[in-house]
Amino acid sequence: MERPAAAGGGDVSLHNFSARLWEQLVHFHVMRLTDSLFLWVGATPHLRNLAVAMCTRYDSIPLSTALLGDTSDTMSTGLAQRLARKTSKQVFVSYNLPNTSSSFELLVESRIKEEMQAFPEKF
Repeated sequence: MERPAAAGGGDVSLHNFSARLWEQLVHFHVMRLTDSLFLWVGATPHLRNLAVAMCTRYDSIPLSTALLGDTSDTMSTGLAQRLARKTSKQVFVSYNLPNTSSSFELLVESRIKEEMQAFPEKF
């Protein structure tokens, strides 16, 4: 579902897509703001964790931290770092899938990259 940009010059866009990965329906919600990006990934409507990452001029690896949830779960922070590097934006990621297989996580990330290539204006 696409919505028009906010009035008054605000540059906000919403983009939703879904994919069936390993027999599991995964939903993606992207909110692009002026200088940042919010990505939610999940199968059910929960916000169990939230991480943020951003590039700095002091290091080639973006800084990242968990803001909400289990800090030992590194999927959100790692994905936020990789997306921050790719987009040069501050990136918030909430990854809410129970499957912790690294192969599954690669599928999820691959699907996000496909969508970024198909709709770069949404990221």
